[in-house]
Amino acid sequence: MKTSTTKTAATKTTAAKKTTTAKSSTTKKTGTNGTVKAKSNAAEGLRSLFEDSLKDIYWAEKALTKALPKMAKNATSPELKAAIENHLSETEEQITRLEKVFEAVGKKAVAKKCDAMDGLIKEGEGIMEETELGVVRDAGIIAASQKVEHYEIATYGTLYAFANILGETEAAELLATTLEEEKNADVNLTEIAMASINIEAADQEEE
Repeated sequence: MKTSTTKTAATKTTAAKKTTTAKSSTTKKTGTNGTVKAKSNAAEGLRSLFEDSLKDIYWAEKALTKALPKMAKNATSPELKAAIENHLSETEEQITRLEKVFEAVGKKAVAKKCDAMDGLIKEGEGIMEETELGVVRDAGIIAASQKVEHYEIATYGTLYAFANILGETEAAELLATTLEEEKNADVNLTEIAMASINIEAADQEEE
């Protein structure tokens, strides 16, 4: 009986330590009033935030050059496949354009992992795994692609606004060009989906 009691006490002590450690870790990230504690290298001004965001989207675009070919291979609609391949070419040009933005603001082009894009790419892979090859997967690929486009539209729109406020005219013009490309890509995907793919996918469900 003593041995059993000792083991139970030890288990409770271990659990208590884990709980304390977890609380301690959370406390380090969040203050007592709910505010998030800033990192030691946190941005202190709009320019720093702008440059940090450039690094994020630079990583994101590079990651897309690896993800888009996989989507194209899994697309069965000729129109969708062509749209993805065309956007891959645009993405490669956008990477070069971002490097010009870095140069325009006097910074070296450096990529910083973008958690948001990483998650969106993984979600896209998950959708392909959860659908059979064909029109339903095509619909899923469009859905995943448009989530990516909407993220990019939001990002480039914000970067364009930041660049304008900071007086970075050349950078703003470059970012505006990419923003329009992303908007056009999104519209194109919507047109492809509404013209046939979504309708065919719905009919397949009824069968």
